[in-house]
Amino acid sequence: MALDGRDIIGQAKTGTGKTLGFGVPLLQRMKIPGGVTPQALVVCPTRELASQVASDLTIAGKDLGVRVLAVYGGRAIEPQIDALKSGIDVVVGTPGRILDLANRRNLDLSSVRVLVMDEADEMLDMGFLPDVERIVALLPAERQTMLFSATMPGQIVNLARRYMTQPTHIRASDPNDESATVDSIEQHVWRAHPMDKIELVAKIMQAEGRGLVMIFTRTKRKAQKIYDELIERGFAVGTVHGDLGQGAREQALRAFRTGKIDILVATDVAARGIDVDGVTHVINFECPEDEKAYLHRVGRTGRAGNSGVAVTLVDWEDVARWQMIDRALKLPFKDPIETYSTSDHVYTGLGIPRDAIGRLAKGDQIRAGLGAETLEDLGGKLPQQKAPARRSSGNKPSGSKPSGSKPSARTPKSDVPKKAPAGKSRERRRTRSGDGA
Repeated sequence: MALDGRDIIGQAKTGTGKTLGFGVPLLQRMKIPGGVTPQALVVCPTRELASQVASDLTIAGKDLGVRVLAVYGGRAIEPQIDALKSGIDVVVGTPGRILDLANRRNLDLSSVRVLVMDEADEMLDMGFLPDVERIVALLPAERQTMLFSATMPGQIVNLARRYMTQPTHIRASDPNDESATVDSIEQHVWRAHPMDKIELVAKIMQAEGRGLVMIFTRTKRKAQKIYDELIERGFAVGTVHGDLGQGAREQALRAFRTGKIDILVATDVAARGIDVDGVTHVINFECPEDEKAYLHRVGRTGRAGNSGVAVTLVDWEDVARWQMIDRALKLPFKDPIETYSTSDHVYTGLGIPRDAIGRLAKGDQIRAGLGAETLEDLGGKLPQQKAPARRSSGNKPSGSKPSGSKPSARTPKSDVPKKAPAGKSRERRRTRSGDGA
């Protein structure tokens, strides 16, 4: 149907190959050799997903001679402009950078014949909707539009039809399979105490057969804190969140893919569509916001027929939120088991050695680490990721002022008390009753 140019809403479980589901027909419909203006536009909600989709399409279209360009923020815009001037067939990008290039008149969308929205439910969410509408207004009315996602609520489908012509909604699933996740994912849901979570996670990291691990959290600050604490415990860790520069985010993902690190701590920026081979465990450090976030997070493991393990740690105050997720997805975990790092079912359920402690032994620290991966200078302005400096006990960190040092003779202007103007007395404050204070 996609090869015939029909509009499609595609829905399938995470890890079942949706990228090539739209990528193959998109590449087959390209006119090669193409002109200067792009023939297809793929819009993604995150930079990491845009980079991955562009890489997949480049590999798939290599023998066809299809020119693919990824455009997203955090990277210098000049190389992207130069590539567009030389001629591109497929543009993959995030809404902000696409609109920026279009407003600069460097990106001409008048010849686009195929529009794809990956993770369409996120793209049509209220945060992205205004940008999506502006992008669609720049496209020809006669085009093919394809929307793909693992989750597609009814209201999003109705909204999507505004941009489509007689679309066909295709669900790639077994009619007798009512579960929202793939069967190859072993799921555990535990009620855990916040003070014990890091110890519990550190022990899970020592489970038998454990490969790459992704740990998800709701906030950027929490992601950075988990990263720091696991580094201190001897693990090879990287992190991806919005406070990092694009170069640091891509450095962490490259190190994770190549095995220099085996743990990636991330916010939901990495939960959408990111495909990394060898992810055996996913940990929700906190209860996800909703059932969509849960599905996309645990879908980072058990991909392409492989097996995986998903562990969700629920705080006491989040039990009601979890029960809503459990009910929406028809899961059998309504009442999470009260769990501590010393609980017997932690060891038996995940195959953790009884002598495991919350710190990785020196002899097991064999990964090269994040520092072994090159940090590219992409022209971003945000702070870059740095591994925490190790300090020996009793020594003060470098750069701190010695206790016996004399204060500077020059006093900053901000420290000089300001004198009241001569002849003016201090004004009396009035209370609500009108009397002077």
